[in-house]
Amino acid sequence: MSYTNLLYHSVFSTKDRRRFISADIKERFYEYIGGAIRGEGGVQLEIGGVADHVHILAKFPPAQSVSKMMQQIKAGPSGWAGVQFPDWPGWQTEYAAFTVSESQVEAVREYIRNQEEHHKTMSFRDELIALLRKNNIEFDERYLQ
Repeated sequence: MSYTNLLYHSVFSTKDRRRFISADIKERFYEYIGGAIRGEGGVQLEIGGVADHVHILAKFPPAQSVSKMMQQIKAGPSGWAGVQFPDWPGWQTEYAAFTVSESQVEAVREYIRNQEEHHKTMSFRDELIALLRKNNIEFDERYLQ
């Protein structure tokens, strides 16, 4: 028997950071993303964001790689959105994913819940840089849009 608790905070944005996910469609997007997570055997713990990006806290199954989970989490909702909204730009290919300790779950949940307030004072780019630095991930700012 294997015992795992693989928790990830993932972040991804709309293509070209288009401000597409408006308040009136946000909940439908989030429901579809949650369904994609469950469809891959994961558990959605929290989801939130603003018009140009999404944050997810989820438990991933041990048999799935992070890259495969992210591919599936983005693909299903993107296909649905393309049918529902002809001007849907799609998701950027890139994403960020960070492991989360069980002891930090509530703090990450709260962080995700407060995205609207958070982005009144900080851009997505600045937020991403802060998250990368906090998680000791090397990056080149030239490749962050």
